[in-house]
Amino acid sequence: MRADAKKNYNHLLTIAGEVVSVQGVEASLRDIARKADVGMGTLYRHFPSREALLEALLRSSLDELTQHAKTLEASDAADEALLNWSRAAVAFTQKYSGIVDLMAVAMADENSALHASCTQVKSSGARLLGRAQAAGSARKDIDGADLMALIAALGWLNDQPSFAPRADRLFNIIADAIRSAPGAANDKKR
Repeated sequence: MRADAKKNYNHLLTIAGEVVSVQGVEASLRDIARKADVGMGTLYRHFPSREALLEALLRSSLDELTQHAKTLEASDAADEALLNWSRAAVAFTQKYSGIVDLMAVAMADENSALHASCTQVKSSGARLLGRAQAAGSARKDIDGADLMALIAALGWLNDQPSFAPRADRLFNIIADAIRSAPGAANDKKR
């Protein structure tokens, strides 16, 4: 990519991040182009669709979340790694309004540009959960899909004005429900 094209690409991503953080994943592409001071043709040359733009915008964050899981897995106690990663995953889902719906669709659609990154995030969470379960610090009757659903639910709360103020409190309640004491009744399959 030529230097000026790379500069436009990076500038468009920066502006897209700003606009999407305010307007959500349904942000106007015209608003992004206008704020970036480029024409729609330039925007579409770099990003032929809304999904392509969102994929480029979100992919690095999703990849960072996957890498964060690997770092935590290597350095933190199993229960703390799971808790810290889950908190980071919820924070990511709360960054852009509508991202939970977008990720749910991407996970189910193998042709989605975001499918691979979303699947890697889900696998990272499942590995951390499995590690905590093996250590006896997480209940055994949930799996990676359940963990992602709980993270998505907590992310969705941020999009709901009446629930958003309770998001941190509810995260703590759910985190306590996922963790288990050795020999606790919730270790049994239900």
